[in-house]
Parts: sequence; structure tokens; C-alpha cells
Amino acid sequence: MQLECYPTNQRPPDIVPGRPQRAWMDAFAERHPYRCLPLSMANTTGWEILCPVGFTAEWNGGAHQDCITLTPDHPYPGFEDFAKSHFSRGIVTFHAGYLFRTPPGWSMWVQGPPNHIKDGIQPLQGLVETDWLPFPFTMNWMFTRPGRVKFAKGEPFCFITLVQDRLLADVQPVTKSLTANDDLRRQYDAWYTQRSEFNARLLKQDPEAVRDAWQRFYFRGELPDDTGPAPAGHVNKRRLKAPKLGV
Repeated sequence: MQLECYPTNQRPPDIVPGRPQRAWMDAFAERHPYRCLPLSMANTTGWEILCPVGFTAEWNGGAHQDCITLTPDHPYPGFEDFAKSHFSRGIVTFHAGYLFRTPPGWSMWVQGPPNHIKDGIQPLQGLVETDWLPFPFTMNWMFTRPGRVKFAKGEPFCFITLVQDRLLADVQPVTKSLTANDDLRRQYDAWYTQRSEFNARLLKQDPEAVRDAWQRFYFRGELPDDTGPAPAGHVNKRRLKAPKLGV
């Protein structure tokens, strides 16, 4: 399976596998947020498209295109085609620099980098049928208030991942009682009991609980009642492939 990436200009931005690090996660004591496996997995389940040059975006709160000014850190050929005010009303539009083609049935989820926090501006998300689309899409960020934001060189402005979205139309959500699934209820009760006991010991500064710091059932892919083997296919680290030259 291939994700085909066709540059649409002479200097397309770099594409790299999603990186796990986030500055705000690093800033916590003992980098505590990295213990949340869903956060780390989201950070790496896709590819980042990086700013080729740093720039400052400023919005005065107006509704017109010229109410946003974009100023590169230094002269950069083609900057005006990379980032611009196209939709107005506080929206900054990026051109990804590629036309993407995915296998039949696979679409591209286009968004900002997961769990990457920028004060004053919010990435918008889109789902694109890249298995047939013969032209590129844009990535857009919306100011949440008038002000100024900085995008650094090498900072991801777009994050892409793939999804077989058409299959979702066949999914029927069903609400069930846990009592209808004896095995699942037993596992849930075992987790709840151990979680409550561990938190109580942690609150009392129990030395063993303090040393362990957190429970690792999900991180390790372990069942809380230890009644069987760990679930097959559990993943707690993901490193995707970097783009390579094709023919």
C-alpha cells in the first residue's frame, strides 16, 4: 500500500512521520502526559507537513482578506503561495504543496498536529476523498481572537492520516448493559477495584504506590484480572515511514 505524494511546486514543504514530542507534555513533572498512551499514539499516527519558513500572522479582527497580515521571518521565494488570507474572517490558508493519491476506499483526514497547542489560533479539520481527487486541498487555521501568532520554521502546519471512512456508513452504534457481557463486566470490575485501591494508596503516600506512580494495564496491553494472554496486536509505540523518491 502506498500514499502517493505529488509535489505541486518547485519547493514543496517537508513531510515527516508524526513525532511523539510536545513541548507542553515535556514541561510536566516527570513528563507525566506521556503516560497517557492514547495521546502519544495520536501524535504519531500520521505524517506532519512542516513550515518551510517561519512567519508571523496577525489579525485585526476584521472580516476582510486584508485584515490578516502574514510576514515571513526573511524573504522566501513563493511565500505568498504557501500561506495567505483567502477565506477572510480570521482564517489563514496554507497550501500543502502536494497532490495526494490514496488507494481505492481510503480518504485523507487533514488536520492540525494532534495535541499541538497554539494560543490564539485553531486548526480546522477536513476529510478529503484523495482516492480520486485530481487537485490539491488547503489546510486552514482560524484565529480565535484578534492578535498575533508565530509559526516557526519546521513547525507542523498540517497533519495527515488515512481512514476508510466509507465503511462507517455500515456501522450501527448499539447501547448495551455491561451485564449482557459477563467477561467484559468481570474485566471492568477488576480494573475498577484495582484502580480505586491504587489511587487510595497513592493518596496515603504508600511507598510502593508512589514508586509505581501509575498503573500500566493499557500501556502494556494487559488484562486487569490477569485471566488470559495480553490482547494480540496491542501497540504502544508507532513510527511511520518517511517519504521516499518514486518513479
